[in-house]
Amino acid sequence: MERIFPVITENEKIAENVYRMRLRGDFSSVTAPGQFVNFAVDGCYLRRPISVCDVEGNVLTVIYKVVGKGTEIMSKMPVGKKIDTLSGLGNGYDVAAGGDRPLLIGGGVGVPPLYKLCKDLIKRGARPIAALGFNTAKEAFYEEEFKALGAETYLATADGSRGAKGFVTDVMKNLSYTYFYACGPEAMFRAVEKTVKTDGEYSFEERMGCGFGACMGCSCMTKYGAKRICKEGPVLKRGEIIW
Repeated sequence: MERIFPVITENEKIAENVYRMRLRGDFSSVTAPGQFVNFAVDGCYLRRPISVCDVEGNVLTVIYKVVGKGTEIMSKMPVGKKIDTLSGLGNGYDVAAGGDRPLLIGGGVGVPPLYKLCKDLIKRGARPIAALGFNTAKEAFYEEEFKALGAETYLATADGSRGAKGFVTDVMKNLSYTYFYACGPEAMFRAVEKTVKTDGEYSFEERMGCGFGACMGCSCMTKYGAKRICKEGPVLKRGEIIW
């Protein structure tokens, strides 16, 4: 973990209630896809944890959804503003476990960390498949970005307004893959767990107090005892999770 003060270079709306923010600073502490940063937001007591979408040199990209006071304030932050940031938090995905045809399963704002994961897998010679799920077409984002990376990409919306009608699990049923990586709401995970054919990893979304393991507020039980989502997670192996 490292405390830094990067500068916002972009903060724009890319889908319904969804924003992309780019920041310039020293993000060398981000070493694995699936890690997150924790922003201090003016007027809010607790920091806001946001998954890393991508890192290119000294530019970090995050994508977040406006769901409350903190993210509403974030959406109005101007270019040029410095943000008090804890960087390089969490454990990240195990890229080496993916095999030749890993499946990336994203739901809503669980999609962003899979983008850097996809890039890193391709660098290792893998041929990733991306299954992205949203409620509606207005909420969908980054389908074209995954395709541009070279990933075989499928999109599903609950109302059928874009891509396949249904959920990511409906898309997954007809796919062959060597391993899976998932990020999204727990309800999606439970459905995925009934559908997946291989081993894999889940990245959990939890409310966090400190974001670096001190408060124990985001602990969850696994087969190996309690683990802190912000410290030993957010990524947990499929085999260790108690549903």
